[in-house]
Amino acid sequence: MLNELIKYFEMLYDNVRNPVQIADDEGKIIYVNRAFTSIWGFQLDELSEYSLFSDTLLKDNGTYNLIINLFDGSDIKVINNYSDSLLNSKDSSTPILRTSVIPINHFGHKYLILFHEDITDMVLTEEEVKKSREINKESERLKNTFLNVLSHELRTPLNIILGYSSLIRDNLSEKVGAEEKVYLDNLHSGSERLFKSITQMLEFAQLESGNYSMNIETVDLISFFQSCLPNHKKSAQEKNLQLRTNFTSKKVYVDVDTHCVENAFNSLISNAIKFTHQGYVEIEVDVLEEREMAICRIKDSGIGISTSYLDHLYQPFSQEDLNIGRNYEGNGLGLALAKRYIERLGGSLLVDSIKGVGSTFAFTLPLTQNLNYRKKAYSSEDKAEHINKIFMLDDAGDSYELIKAFLKKEYDVVNFSLRDFKLEYIRDVNFSFVIFDVNKHYWQQGILICQDIKKNDPYKRPIIVISSEYVEDKIREFYKAGAKKFLVKPFGRSELNKVLEEAAG
Repeated sequence: MLNELIKYFEMLYDNVRNPVQIADDEGKIIYVNRAFTSIWGFQLDELSEYSLFSDTLLKDNGTYNLIINLFDGSDIKVINNYSDSLLNSKDSSTPILRTSVIPINHFGHKYLILFHEDITDMVLTEEEVKKSREINKESERLKNTFLNVLSHELRTPLNIILGYSSLIRDNLSEKVGAEEKVYLDNLHSGSERLFKSITQMLEFAQLESGNYSMNIETVDLISFFQSCLPNHKKSAQEKNLQLRTNFTSKKVYVDVDTHCVENAFNSLISNAIKFTHQGYVEIEVDVLEEREMAICRIKDSGIGISTSYLDHLYQPFSQEDLNIGRNYEGNGLGLALAKRYIERLGGSLLVDSIKGVGSTFAFTLPLTQNLNYRKKAYSSEDKAEHINKIFMLDDAGDSYELIKAFLKKEYDVVNFSLRDFKLEYIRDVNFSFVIFDVNKHYWQQGILICQDIKKNDPYKRPIIVISSEYVEDKIREFYKAGAKKFLVKPFGRSELNKVLEEAAG
């Protein structure tokens, strides 16, 4: 009867590519197929003295107990990384095996079929994938660390250069000669251009790596754009261009990351002015009721874009041709960033252009779903009457001196160091804003102080945090701690005033 059973096994398993061995209820091997002999290196007659029950390696790795229990059951068990003393005695490398152990009962006699599967390649591939993921993770961490350090080390000194160069230019413009005035203008414009390029490249790297986190708030798009336009009036006037608006009469509320929308809007306006030599730049804002979208169109009478270049328009670092690259400054990132910003907010950016006639860029943004939202109007008269003192925390003192110079006509800025700061000052000092300069080395301490101020300030005055840190996840920590606004260095007088205005709203 056993011989007939073995013949059945031979017919069933001899030509199977996977190694198969069959043992009786004493652990003796009664059958092995060709694949087993090929990998283990043993013929059946060489295993007459071998038993699964006496295999020391099977006892050491726990497989022995599993095999014993299977003789009394009917379930199939799978053993990962199976190994026995026969396999371990080979001179060649040992494969990684996944073994299915199948109990059978033949006329009252119990047997176990051990069906082995070589998973060496699969395991090694998984390990390689795991290593690759770890390498990528470490690479991503190093990249983010590099970007953070680079941002801090560049933004902080640039803030000083930009701030004081603008103060010197504004205060000494009537006291220096024409040649010196050109020097000051070039110093300031060069610093601004450097800051813009650095900021765009850092933010583009964040967007491409997927590490850019949104800070969504509800704003009236028209009021928001109106606050951005003064930054462009001077450049339009210098070229004798009409900068005109055509806004719908109703409020247009959208849920957006204001940083993203402001950068996209400013980039499109700057491009329109840059590439228009005569005529106009017009901004329209309307509502597409049927789609529940706000739409902004920026039209110009500029040089236009050739149809052959439209497909490459949003590629990073691209410009239409070499002449454009020489005659118009820029790194070719503005439109690439604008498109990514808008799309991250659920909108789209489209262009319609005729070479030599002009261009129209149109972008959409979803209307807010918060129908009860109403933004408080900001009154400049109230500001003049009630807002005249600012409470500032700045250990280094650099930002304090700069902000004090920026706001000397409107505010009395009172500075405290972190070491001397006490919560009682919040209750005693009559002020309208808190401006907190946070060094990245005291980030967690800064968050705790922000929380304490928010909790203990009886008048709940707006907290404005300034820092060279630009990573959105870290900025969000301060919003959660109670900050109303976060201003990234470097910044100018107009950016500071805009943040104060928005914080008071």
